[in-house]
Amino acid sequence: MPEKKRVGFIGLGLMGSRMSMNLLKAGFPLTVWNRTREKMKPLLEAGAEGADSPREVAELSDVVIDIVTESPDVEKVLLGPEGVIHGAR
Repeated sequence: MPEKKRVGFIGLGLMGSRMSMNLLKAGFPLTVWNRTREKMKPLLEAGAEGADSPREVAELSDVVIDIVTESPDVEKVLLGPEGVIHGAR
């Protein structure tokens, strides 16, 4: 069976935290980041790897899911100085 791709998940609010936990339960290696680091804690305890920035999520992951909703925040997460675009492969 092929190895599962590492998933990066950005945004761990109501939807993101549950989706991330389901990815872990399905056996996907997971890297997570959230502006509020406390929201990462349950996922880290469940086996996810934490990142220090969206850029690091992209550097460590094969696939990145961003579930941040506000336009200025999305732009910062994706295109900012520590954004996904700077770590994408």
